[in-house]
Amino acid sequence: MVPAPDGQGDMAEKLIIYTLRSCPTCARAKADLTADGVEFEERDVDSNVAWYDEATALAVTVPILVRGESVEVGWKGESG
Repeated sequence: MVPAPDGQGDMAEKLIIYTLRSCPTCARAKADLTADGVEFEERDVDSNVAWYDEATALAVTVPILVRGESVEVGWKGESG
């Protein structure tokens, strides 16, 4: 992830991950994060139009990981 622009880092911010139910990369990202003990809020864009709109404003593919001002698209070099 790219560091937050305020220079304060992004450790205090909650991690949000935008996903699709049919996305194997999203499933891997969630499994890896869970195995690493990382708490996150999943936003399944299939089930919520507002989350879909938020996600498409950030990128055209999932998973999208957001923590503070940092946005990462894909997981370990893959995208859904």
